[in-house]
Formats: sequence, structure tokens, C-alpha cells
Amino acid sequence: MAINYRQKIINLWIVFLLGTLFHTQLGLMPLFHGLDVVESQPATSLNEVSGIFWLMLGFFILPMLAIIGNTFTENKRYRVIHFGLTIFYGVMNLIHLVLDLLLPQVIWYQIALMVFLFLIGLLLIFVAYQWMKYPVNRQN
Repeated sequence: MAINYRQKIINLWIVFLLGTLFHTQLGLMPLFHGLDVVESQPATSLNEVSGIFWLMLGFFILPMLAIIGNTFTENKRYRVIHFGLTIFYGVMNLIHLVLDLLLPQVIWYQIALMVFLFLIGLLLIFVAYQWMKYPVNRQN
């Protein structure tokens, strides 16, 4: 059976994105029950929080671009950049997990999801590393 690192990585990015979306949704679900969210920033206009929205947009778009990149390329330079991206997301997941543990009220189902996402991130780093080291197919 052939090793298909690209497909593994694409699948892991999709699982990561779905988990991240669910993490966001879980954080907002209390609002639908008339409860406050644990961590919020009061604002009177969208302009006050637009920076956060732009950062969130970037955080979601980069994995989508990685999925597209993995679909259409396998050159060595891209593999190295992609591996760096997986390291960045692994570090960001760890920081986010630690910050969630430091909140005044720890939401354990969110922590469980963040641990799962961190483990997916470690697996993604491992597979991306293997792909980075794998010889480039000259036939494509």
C-alpha cells in the first residue's frame, strides 16, 4: 500500500478545522440559553472587535489554504513551509489550552475538546514531518 501523506494531512486539517469550529460553537452555546459566556470583551461596535475577527479569519483561512496547497503541490519548499505552519498551530493550540485552564471558571468539556485538538495537532506535525522528509515524486 502506497503512503499518501498528502491525503492524511488533508484529512487531519479537516478534522482540526471541524474541531475548532465546534470549540467556537461550544463557547457561544450559553448565549442561546440566556447565560453569559465565560470570557467576553464588551464592545459597543463591531469596529472595536474587528481586530479579533481578522485574527480569527486568518486562523481559519491558513489551514484551508494548506488543504488547497496539499491538494495541488508536493514540492520540497512547500513541504517545509507547511511543516512550519503545523508547528505554529501546535504551539497556538498549546497556548490556548493553557489559557483555557487559567480562566476563572474552567469549562471541562472545552478542555477535553482542546486536548483532542492538541493531539490532532501533534499527529499533524508528525505526518507533516514525515512528508517533508519523503523524497519528492519527480513524475508529477
